[in-house]
Amino acid sequence: MATKSISSTEAQNNFGRVLDDVTHNRARYIIERRGVSQAIVLSFEDFARVLNDEQERRAMASLIKECQPEYSLGQVIKPAGGTK
Repeated sequence: MATKSISSTEAQNNFGRVLDDVTHNRARYIIERRGVSQAIVLSFEDFARVLNDEQERRAMASLIKECQPEYSLGQVIKPAGGTK
């Protein structure tokens, strides 16, 4: 099962083809806006498989972790008193 990355503009302009690929070829699409992952498109059948299969859920969780943006501005500081 292929997971493809596509820009939101490309997905919008080719939605029919994306939908056909998802339903006929079991493809999954990660929709990105400005290089940041925003959504996942998968077929209803594929979604049901993810919900019902532990291994599929783990694979999807791993995919989401890989694609999730990380925001790490600043530095974590300890509050005054230092116990927390």
